Parts: sequence; C-alpha cells; structure tokens
Amino acid sequence: MNKLKILFNGILKENPTFILLLGMCPTLATTTSAINGMGMGLATASVLLCSNTVISLVKKLIPDSVRIPAYIIIIASFVTIVELCLKAWAPAISDSLGLFIPLIVVNCIILARAESFASKNSVGKSALDGLGMGLGFTVGLTAIGVVRELIGAGQAFGMQILPVADAAAGTGGYVPVTIFILAPGAFIVLACLVAAQNKINLNNEKKAKVLYDFLDQSSLFQGTVEKKDRSLMNVPFVSPSKEQDAEVVAATKAAGFDNLKGHKSVGGLRASIYNAMPKEGVEALVDFLKEFEKNHK
Repeated sequence: MNKLKILFNGILKENPTFILLLGMCPTLATTTSAINGMGMGLATASVLLCSNTVISLVKKLIPDSVRIPAYIIIIASFVTIVELCLKAWAPAISDSLGLFIPLIVVNCIILARAESFASKNSVGKSALDGLGMGLGFTVGLTAIGVVRELIGAGQAFGMQILPVADAAAGTGGYVPVTIFILAPGAFIVLACLVAAQNKINLNNEKKAKVLYDFLDQSSLFQGTVEKKDRSLMNVPFVSPSKEQDAEVVAATKAAGFDNLKGHKSVGGLRASIYNAMPKEGVEALVDFLKEFEKNHK
C-alpha cells in the first residue's frame, strides 16, 4: 500500500469520527470547545503514533496468547507519558480534559489499529497509520468543537467571533444557543456532520461512476488503476499513445475542459473531479470523450 495512501486513509477514507464512528465517548464529552477537542485529538494521536510504532517493532517478541494484554501495557505506558506532559506543559487543557486523558487507554481506535495494522505491518507503515488515524480523529474532534463552541457561545478557540447580546446594557447581538455546549449538542452536531459527510461521499461516488463506467467500456481510453484502488477525486486514464494523449488534452482544453493532462511523474490523462465539480460537468466530459472516441476509431 502506498505510504501517502496509508497516511490519508485515516484522515479521509476511514476517518475514525465521521466514517468508522469509533471513540465516541471522548468525541461527545470533550468537544465543548475547539481547544478541548484539538487537545484530546492530539493527545490520542500521540499515543496512536507511539504505540503503533513500538507494537510493530516488538510484534515478533510477543507470544500470541498474551498479545492483547501486552498491547494494553504498551498503550497505557504512552498514555501515562502524555498525561504527565500535559500536566507539566499544558495544565489548563489537562484540567479541562480530566479523566478522559487516562481513559485513552481504552479508546477502541488505538487497540483496533494495534491489532489490525501494527501487528501485521512494518514499523514505517505502522507509524504512518497511527499518525493518519490520529490526525483524522483530531480533525473530527476539532470540527465538532468549533461548531459547538461557535453556535453555543459565539466563540472559536476561546476568541469571541460573534458579538453577544447584552440585555442589561440594551445592546443587540448574537444570542448563544447554549444547548450546543451541553451534552445534547454533541449528538446534534455529530449527526449533522456525519450526514453532510455521507451526502458528499454519495455525490462523489455517483460522479465517479459516470466516468469509470465510460472508461470500463471504452475501446479508446483505459483506466490505469485497479477497481479496488480507484479514487473518487482523481481519475487517471490513457489513450493508446502519448501523442494521442496530447491530442486529447489539446482538444479538451479547446472545448473548455482544462487541466486534463496527467501528473508529470506518470503522464497520460487525469480528470480531477473534486467536491466542487458537479455531476453535470462529469457527464459533459464523458460526452466529449465519447465524441472524440467516435471520431478517432
């Protein structure tokens, strides 16, 4: 597996918060503010990175019958180190997160990655997996914290963003929806963000299917990535020759489809269909490629 793919897998494709829905206890309990969410995420990411690395390093020395207790001891050791570091250098965050720092030991994300990935892969790949999953968890918690803090207090990272109304002084302004910094607010924000994520993914899958279905049946163009590894954002493909690739790039550019040239390291052609690209745009590109194929048989 490509190293960058391992890293970004935890951030995007298998995000622990929005896709896998793991570590829900700290997700719901510590995201009353963006700083708390980020602090919890980074603490967990540090433990993930270190525990994955060490478990991968010593996996052959641990008898299979005691591997789970051994993993937990390794994880608990790094949790203790992180807890002491927070108390020494970030006492405010340590006090705010309280019991949830030592409870990182039983965070299902960490033990799951140790068992399913670190115990079966090299040290380098395990470190990247731990870092990617940790950053994905941090992004998720920070995003939830920002939304909850902004709606519930008009703030972000402790800074007042929306001027709050003051009834006593007779000044108007934003009226905080305090439920969002209470327990129910965590469920509401998480549900909305997960729904938004699912909607975006569904739209991207539909867009990508239009292009991939054409490439799979095309007699002129051919996709260069196996089906199990296909991206929803970047679709690389080729024509029979480099010369024809260049002709396709020139023709599509003249028709208003810019930047179809493949990456300089691999050549060929590449359609970038990110979130901002509507399905109609992909359908128009496919129609153009069909017409090009018809005229160049």
